[in-house]
Amino acid sequence: MTPESRSAAKPKQVFVCQYCGRESLKWLGRCPSCEAWNSFESVIPDRRVSISSTGGAGAPPEELSTVSLESTPRLSLGIGEFDRVLGGGLVPGSLVLLGGEPGIGKSTLLLQACSHLTQEQGMVAYVSGEESSQQVRLRATRLGVSGERILLLSETSLDTVLAHLNGLSPLLVIVDSIQTMSLDGVGGSPGSLSQVRECTVALMRFAKAHGVSVLIAGHVTKEGAIAGPGTLEHIVDVVLYMEGERHSAYRLVRGVKNRFGSTDELGVFQMVATGLVEVENPSLVFAGGEQGEVIGSVIVPVLEGTRPLLVEIQALTTPSGFGPPRRVATGFDLNRLFLITAVLSKRARMKLSDQDVIVNVTGGLRLAEPAADLGVALAIVSSLRDHPLMPGLVVFGELGLGGEVRGVSQPMRRLGEATRMGFNRCILPRDANLDAIDSSIELLKASSLVEAIGFGFEQGGAAPRRYIQ
Repeated sequence: MTPESRSAAKPKQVFVCQYCGRESLKWLGRCPSCEAWNSFESVIPDRRVSISSTGGAGAPPEELSTVSLESTPRLSLGIGEFDRVLGGGLVPGSLVLLGGEPGIGKSTLLLQACSHLTQEQGMVAYVSGEESSQQVRLRATRLGVSGERILLLSETSLDTVLAHLNGLSPLLVIVDSIQTMSLDGVGGSPGSLSQVRECTVALMRFAKAHGVSVLIAGHVTKEGAIAGPGTLEHIVDVVLYMEGERHSAYRLVRGVKNRFGSTDELGVFQMVATGLVEVENPSLVFAGGEQGEVIGSVIVPVLEGTRPLLVEIQALTTPSGFGPPRRVATGFDLNRLFLITAVLSKRARMKLSDQDVIVNVTGGLRLAEPAADLGVALAIVSSLRDHPLMPGLVVFGELGLGGEVRGVSQPMRRLGEATRMGFNRCILPRDANLDAIDSSIELLKASSLVEAIGFGFEQGGAAPRRYIQ
C-alpha cells in the first residue's frame, strides 16, 4: 500500500477544545487558549460539517440599487412583550436564540408562544430533546395549552428531526434545547462545541431554505455565556437572554443581537401558577410606591430600548469595622460605583473612606446606561445623612470626573414617564434639551453634583452629618 493510499484510508485526526474551539494535532490536558481542563475531543476533519458550504448554487448576484426595499411581513407570536423584544415579531426564515439559566422559564415561554400562534395562524413544530412527550403534555396542561396544531417531536438526533420537518410546512420550529441535539458524522458528544455549532448551522440552512422561522433555546452558564459556545451568537440572527432572580416572580427578556430591529428592547413578565403573564406597567414593578420617601432610596427614569422605565435605586452606607471599605453593587456596574464614590469624595467632600457602600437596583433589573449616575450618588448621600430625599422626586443625569452633571438622551421621554406615574419634581442636567415642558412637574436643573445635592435636600433636609461645605 502506497503512502497516499494509507493516508486516504485513515483520515487525519485533530483534537478540538469544546469551550473555545482551539484545534490541536495532539490531545492536551489543558487548553492553552481558555485554560479549560480535559476539554479536547477528537474530531475527524473530513467528517465534520462545513460551515462555509452552501449546498447549492444559491441566489445569483444582483446590483445593490435594484434590491427591493419592501418590508418583510413579521410573524406575531401573540405575546406583546415577546414581540417587542423581537422588533415586532419573527421574520420568516430567521434563526432566533433564546438563552437563559436552567429553570428560568424558557420552555414555559416557548410553549405559550406556540399556543398563541396556533390559535391565530397555523401549525407549529415543537422539538423537545430534554423532555418526553408526556412531560411536555403535563406542562401544557398546567399552562392551559390545548396542544392542537402543535406537532410534538421528542428527539435528540437532528438528522431525524430535519427529515420529519422537510415533509411538513410549519409556521415556526422550536428546538428545546440546542445542547441536546446531535448530528451524525460530527465529533463530540451532544452539548459539545462542535455539535452545538454544527447543529445550529444545519438549522440555519433549513430556516433560510424553507423560509421558516426557527427558535432555539440554549442554556446559560454561571458566567452568563451560552453553555458550550459563544460562537452561536455569530451564527443566529437574533439573540435574546432571559433573566431574573430565582426567588423573584419577575422575568426579563432582553435583546442582545437583532439583525431586524433594536438590540436594547426589554420584555417584562411575571411568573404565576398558569405560566408567564405580561407586565403592562413595569414602572410599578421596579419603582415601587414609596416615591423617594425611604432613606437611601431614589427613583431614576431609565431607557430600555424605546421604553422609559422608572427604577428604584437603594444605597446603604455603614462604617467599615475592619480592613478597607467595601463597595458592593447588585444590578449596577461596580466600576461605575467606584467612579461615583470617588467623585463624591473629591468634588462633594463626602467622607467615604471609612464607609462600606452597598447599592442595589430593585426588581432584578441591571442598569447599564450612565443616566443613573446622579441617582446613585444622591442615594448614597441620603444614606450617609440618614435623611430621605424630597418626596415625589425623580433624578437622572451622568456624572463627570469634575463633578459636573452631563446631559443624557431623550430627557422628554423620561419626564413623560415620571409625570404619568405621579412624580412632581425632577433633578436633571442643566443642559438637557427640552422641547416642551409639562407644568405639572417642577424641573430642578443642576450643573454640578453639589448643586444637585442642594436641590435634593432643600426642603426640611437635616444638617449634613459628614458633609463639609
